[in-house]
Amino acid sequence: MRVYVPLTLPGLAEAYKTGELGSGPFVAYAVTPALREWYLSDDIEELEYAALNRAAQAALRLLAADPDAARRRVVVAVDVPDGTASADPDRALDPAVLGEVRVTGTVRLAKAAAVHVDSDDAEADVAAAAEAITAADGGDDDAQFVVDGAEDHELLWFATQEIPNLVGSVA
Repeated sequence: MRVYVPLTLPGLAEAYKTGELGSGPFVAYAVTPALREWYLSDDIEELEYAALNRAAQAALRLLAADPDAARRRVVVAVDVPDGTASADPDRALDPAVLGEVRVTGTVRLAKAAAVHVDSDDAEADVAAAAEAITAADGGDDDAQFVVDGAEDHELLWFATQEIPNLVGSVA
């Protein structure tokens, strides 16, 4: 199963240093039955893109909690064995957690398929969105507009071999 792990650049640097994305349980995002129902598509690429975007929004929450981190969302795409990631059936229809899964066990960074990171030109919008995400989660329409501004920026795709360059300024 492909999961999308939200991080910050310092979080990616730590994963690079330790070789692990996490030793479970930790939160990631994936194509869950509830996400399929919400997105109304059978196209797996579209569904994976929706899961990636859910992880990018979770990365905003991580940035909000770490004011010293570079204002760039980071999402690592990694394949985990079936049964390693599962959605909470009691929260499956909660819009706030669509696509959310709990990953158990250790996930090695070496198993990552790709890394998705904001470009430098997204930093101002991502910084504003990180400041507004809590209010947006609370239903503030103006704050949601700011968060949506960050979502207008596509995350760039990087091969895993490029991780040292991504974290070089952070490590």
